[in-house]
Amino acid sequence: MRHSLLHVEAAPLRKIVHVDMDAFYASVEQRDDPALRGRPVVVAWKGLRSVVCAASYEARRFGVRSAMPAVRAERLCPDAVFVPPDFTRYKAVSLAVREIFSRHTDLIEPLSLDEAYLDVTENKTGLPTATRVARAIREQIRSELNLTASAGVAPNKFLAKIASDWRKPDGLFVIQPHQVMEFLRDLPVGRIPGVGKVTEQHLAQRGIRTVGDVQALDRMELETRFGSFSTRLHQLAQGIDHSPVVPNRVRKQVSAEDTFPEDIPLRESEPAIRRLAEKVWKASNATARAARTIVLKLKPKEFTSLPRSFTTPEMPKSAEALADTAIAMFDRVDFPPEQLFRLVGVGLSNFQQEVEAPLLTEEIASSEVSAEPIHL
Repeated sequence: MRHSLLHVEAAPLRKIVHVDMDAFYASVEQRDDPALRGRPVVVAWKGLRSVVCAASYEARRFGVRSAMPAVRAERLCPDAVFVPPDFTRYKAVSLAVREIFSRHTDLIEPLSLDEAYLDVTENKTGLPTATRVARAIREQIRSELNLTASAGVAPNKFLAKIASDWRKPDGLFVIQPHQVMEFLRDLPVGRIPGVGKVTEQHLAQRGIRTVGDVQALDRMELETRFGSFSTRLHQLAQGIDHSPVVPNRVRKQVSAEDTFPEDIPLRESEPAIRRLAEKVWKASNATARAARTIVLKLKPKEFTSLPRSFTTPEMPKSAEALADTAIAMFDRVDFPPEQLFRLVGVGLSNFQQEVEAPLLTEEIASSEVSAEPIHL
C-alpha cells in the first residue's frame, strides 16, 4: 500500500551512525580501578537524596538503573560498590571519544557525554560504507581508550538510535535501506519517539500495538484519530526521518541545581544560590550569547517543582547580579516562611541570536525502495 498522500521529492539518502558508550561512567571507573572490574558498580553518592548516575552491567542484572534513587539501588544490590561521580574525568574521556569521531567526520551531534550522532554520508577516511566507519570507530575506542561502545548504522537518526541499542553492550547493528519496513513492523509502537506510556495505552485501546499496526492505517484515518501528531507518527512508522545531524547545537538553557542534605527554609538557601549563580555565569559566558530570562527552580519537601522566571531588558552584568535577581524572586514564591525546601536551582534561558537547524517534519516521502540497492 502506498501511504503518501502528499508527493514530495524524497530526501537524499544519509548514512547515519549513532554511537553510545556502554555504561559510560561505570566503565570508566572499572577501567581506572582494576579492583572494580567484574563487580557491580553504582556511580552515585550514598544518601537519601542521591540518585544513580550510572550502573555497570553487573549491577544492572539486579535491576539497578540510571536515575533510580540510590537507596533503592542499595536495596536491590546490597553488594554493589558505590563510587562518587567524577564528572571532570568523564568529560575528559568524552573529549577523547569526540576526537576519534572527528577523524571520520565533522558532522557530529553530541547528545550527552556518552552518545552522539555522526553523519558519515561522506567520511574523511575514504571508507566505502558507514558500517566500516562504525567498526573503525569502535575499534579505535577499544584500543586507545580501553572502553567499549555500541553503534547503530541506518539511513536516518531515528533508526540509528534504535539500532545502537539492539546489540548492547559492545555491539554493532546495521539497518539497510531495503530492510527498514520489515525491521520496524514488529517493534512495539512505544519505540517511536513521542509515543510515551499514555499515548501507547491510548493506541493499544484502539488495537494499535506495533509499528506495523500504524503502517497499516490509512493516512486520513491517522489524522482523524491523532490530529497534529499523525504526520510525525506516519513518518516514523514508515522509517522516514529527515532530521539532519546538527553539529554544535545551540543550548537553550544553562542551569545548575543543588539538593540539600536536609530540608531548609528558603532564606537559608541564599549561599547555595550564589554558588550556583557563579557556575551558571561561567557556563553562559562560554556560549558568547546574551540571555534575557533568569530562572529560579525550587522543590519543597513534597517534591513538587516550582520554577519561577523573570525576563529582563538585558542580561545581568555579573554572577552577583544574577544571584541577586534569583534571590529577589523569593517574594514571588507563595509559601509560608516555615516551608522547607529540598532543592534550589538557578538558570539562564531565552538566549538571543539563536539559530536552530530546521527540522523538516512536514515532509512525506515515498516509502518505495530505490531500484538500485545502496549499502550502508
